[in-house]
Amino acid sequence: MFDRFLGRGGAGRPAADPHALPVPRRQKNGMYTLRALGDARVLALTRAVKSDDWDGFTTALTDFDLGRDHQVLNELADLGGVQNWITEAAEGDAEHRATAMLVAGARNINWGWEARTRQQAKNVTREQWRLFHERLEIAEEQLLEAAELRPEWTAPWNRLLISGRGMSLGADVNETRRDAALRRDPLDLATHIQWVSQLQPRWGGEPGEALAFARDVFSRAPEGHPVGCVIAFAHIEDWVESDDGNCLKTPAVQAELRTAAEHSILHSAHVRVPGWQHDFNLFAMALSLAGERKTARQVFRELDGAYAGRCWSYFPQPEEKFARYQGRV
Repeated sequence: MFDRFLGRGGAGRPAADPHALPVPRRQKNGMYTLRALGDARVLALTRAVKSDDWDGFTTALTDFDLGRDHQVLNELADLGGVQNWITEAAEGDAEHRATAMLVAGARNINWGWEARTRQQAKNVTREQWRLFHERLEIAEEQLLEAAELRPEWTAPWNRLLISGRGMSLGADVNETRRDAALRRDPLDLATHIQWVSQLQPRWGGEPGEALAFARDVFSRAPEGHPVGCVIAFAHIEDWVESDDGNCLKTPAVQAELRTAAEHSILHSAHVRVPGWQHDFNLFAMALSLAGERKTARQVFRELDGAYAGRCWSYFPQPEEKFARYQGRV
């Protein structure tokens, strides 16, 4: 697994990352879309997958632990077609069988949601529902096999939370999967993010339940730990659920987001690993929605124009919204 401790530079700033990709040509507004997590090793991994190159994939994999490196797994799960070859390529390779099933399962979940789309349930066609459930069922089988082969991994249980929610498997099943992930890593950010989603009213939760959960998690977070991002995500989810676009613009929310950012991503103890820009984008969005410009300015300054789009996809024109908020601060 790659060295997670990249060190700190002068004045508490991160040391230069020897694996960082060159910043691509920026748009006129100074932003650019992050690719391969901005990391040359991740780029080598994704290129191997796109080329159906099993040997290249397993060689590039040595820098990572996909059972825990959720952001790297996200990059692979976004690559269309990987589910069609990777499990066959792993036949006879006992060492990497679990990895192949994990990647295929994660991809099949994304592929299922691509079939369903982000439309409201009433606007999803019967054929879209069929494809959605078919792909999630395949993902479930693959992820359960990965979990059995590598019982120490967190990622299969994290992904099973997503498929379980999509398939409406119920609270008991999803709570069991959550607990399985957190037994392996009690501070796993990706699992806590998924549970914040699970507790939203649109998935059967009660109003305020997700934010209360996030606050409890944050109360136990060590200084510099990225799990503080759960506060930013919970407020974004509250904004999504609300009919009031200004619901986060209160002194209390601003103070809570500021405290969470200073305790986690802006703290001198924070360690940047591939994909750190996604955490910063999460806070950039939440702070901007709350109108907390001072801390948002710090976060955007650290991003230096790096747009990582997952959280911004709640907006109809996410890149324009990122650029607008960046410009305001």
